[in-house]
Amino acid sequence: MPMICKGAVTKTLCAVAFFISGILFIVPAIALAYDNAVLSHIKLANTRDDLFAYFNVENAFNEKNTQAVENGISSSFTFYVTLFKTSSGLFDKKIADIKTRATIKYNSMRQEYTVVCQWKHAPALITKSFDEAKTWMTEIDNLKVVPLNRLIKGDKYQIRIKAELEKVTLPLWLHYIFFFVSYWDFETDWYVINFTY
Repeated sequence: MPMICKGAVTKTLCAVAFFISGILFIVPAIALAYDNAVLSHIKLANTRDDLFAYFNVENAFNEKNTQAVENGISSSFTFYVTLFKTSSGLFDKKIADIKTRATIKYNSMRQEYTVVCQWKHAPALITKSFDEAKTWMTEIDNLKVVPLNRLIKGDKYQIRIKAELEKVTLPLWLHYIFFFVSYWDFETDWYVINFTY
């Protein structure tokens, strides 16, 4: 009888250990998948004269970079948009190569966030709402890609879009607070749209 109990206890302990180890492997994987920044709602539109890009960056803010912003560290997202004329040959012709930036800075004295979006060519946006500031940082609208007179009717084109959080060099004393600062760096994959003008 003691042997049976011992076997049952061993099986129970093994099952519990297996369950806990499963959670330890699954939870970080879910967290990593959730924390990966991705581009979404990518659209192209045109006026009479120009081609514009619109897109959102999701999961751009996590606990680490939120903590950095709220400690007054300026953070910038850089957006890369490249337009190619595609061909059946080996090389595509680059038509436009855009690099633009959105920067957020928190003023703790005034308790307000300032966001500068380079592509808007407008004064800085100021708000007391972090949610509103995050929206300004992550919703890219009316980003001019190229004048339409540089495109040829009936030709095929490809636009590639990518976003990244610029790596920040922290003051020495902050390295102790943000020991895992590398965890709030991100870079999305390149997102590609093929279209015919």
